Amino acid sequence: MKLREPMPELSGAVEWLNGEVTREELIGEKPTLIHFWSISCHLCKEAMPQVNEFRDRFQGKLNVVAVHMPRSENDLDLEEIKKVAGEHGIEQPIFVDSEHKLTNAFENQYVPAYYVFDREGKLRHFQAGGSGMKMLEKRVNRVLDETEKSE
Repeated sequence: MKLREPMPELSGAVEWLNGEVTREELIGEKPTLIHFWSISCHLCKEAMPQVNEFRDRFQGKLNVVAVHMPRSENDLDLEEIKKVAGEHGIEQPIFVDSEHKLTNAFENQYVPAYYVFDREGKLRHFQAGGSGMKMLEKRVNRVLDETEKSE
């Protein structure tokens, strides 16, 4: 995905965990962070406390959606996904992308990967890998500041 491109439709999940959201529900009111992760990804698990802290700190100001992107056959076990999500405190909606439909729509190849959309649903920031949470925080804060200024 390129910057300023619109958020793809959130369709093709084999299942939603922790509630389901649509693109329409996410756009218009506040920015959105969509993060891709996998149960077999060590870096994802390491970064999860920071993602959760983000979610909690910006509650009410930022939508947060997790996308589980399997990297192997072993990552397709729904019970294991639920278990790992619980162990790592992932309370936000989780799009289980076992068929890579959303992964392909995002043209995403990485876990962890983070996509920040402004409230109009335009991509404003992308980053992949376990480090760089400070940069992610800066970008989220910038999009939130723009949202507050335009109100």
